[in-house]
Amino acid sequence: GISCEMMLSCNRLFNGAHLRKSMPLLPTGYFAARFCESRPPNDSNDIHERPHPVRILVSQTHDPFFNLATEEWLFRSGDITRPTLFLWRNEPTVVIGRCQNPWKECNIAKLRENGVHLARRFSGGGTVYQDLGNTNFTFLTSLANHDKERNSQIIINALASLGLNAETSGRNDLMVGSYKVSGAAYKLSPPRALHHGTLLINVDMTALAGLLHPNKLKLQSKGIASVASRVKNLRELSPLATHDSVCAAIIDAFCSHYGAARIEPEVLEPSQLSSIELLEKVYREMRDDAWRFGMSPDFSHHLEGRFEAPSPWGSIDVHVQSTKGRVESVQIFSDSLHPDLIDLLSEGLRGVPYDPAGVDLALQRTAAAAAAGPA
Repeated sequence: GISCEMMLSCNRLFNGAHLRKSMPLLPTGYFAARFCESRPPNDSNDIHERPHPVRILVSQTHDPFFNLATEEWLFRSGDITRPTLFLWRNEPTVVIGRCQNPWKECNIAKLRENGVHLARRFSGGGTVYQDLGNTNFTFLTSLANHDKERNSQIIINALASLGLNAETSGRNDLMVGSYKVSGAAYKLSPPRALHHGTLLINVDMTALAGLLHPNKLKLQSKGIASVASRVKNLRELSPLATHDSVCAAIIDAFCSHYGAARIEPEVLEPSQLSSIELLEKVYREMRDDAWRFGMSPDFSHHLEGRFEAPSPWGSIDVHVQSTKGRVESVQIFSDSLHPDLIDLLSEGLRGVPYDPAGVDLALQRTAAAAAAGPA
């Protein structure tokens, strides 16, 4: 049998598509771009004689698809002769790695119910929950100049200025004491390199635990499972830790490392950004279900339960094989008194997108076919 909670979760899974919210093509908001230029040689005003400047951008919009698209746009077309820092944060979002399976990493139904976005980034690594209590940092350089230890040290130095003693742990984490406060991922594509990570400042830990805990179903996958870690908000470790103070500390540490002095921020208007063809193209791709779900690895999903009288279904045991985000095959075993309906449902699910909207549409079509009766 299956618990009432699991039955409700399965029901929400199939019907959550109705809760999808429409999103504008391009968000409102703007970027504040801060530029730090290296100190010029003595008695020289010729900018061409200065060492390479560094660039810092701070996003003021919280649309996760736009921020991730901007990061990718910077990676593909930014000036890699200048070390670049991009600081940003997202409204509630679960972000999965390029090769991960969303059905394994998070509870899709709960995301829909709570209005939480699902986004897939272009880099690898594990799944993270983000909200406005989470600050994201991105370092962009040439591949020849890429050094993840140096970048991690910049973040460590920034946290030290706030009274936090952080150190590296494992392949990509930062720890304060026994608690993980930051994770990172990397993308290397000659001649470019990207290193980005998260900092937990005041994240909703209840949401983090609930949304990243998948339904207790038998799920086997060829994807990469995220490793659960003990995490803690920086705000609990230092009252000085806020989004603004952490960003300021990172900017100071970044400029200090490269011997650069600050100048006034340059503000970019939304009208300028919307005219950037590559940015808009990547933004569309980030929002597309074909990217978010279709990039999922092949996997099998096993759901089982029992419907009590007066439901005619009885026990039901469903085995779904998904390939590239679509139902390749489905087997349904049941002691239902309506075997013809089981056959209709099996046939109706084949080939549909394996997401709440696709499954919901298949169920509606099956119900309509059953109501119409034999042809």
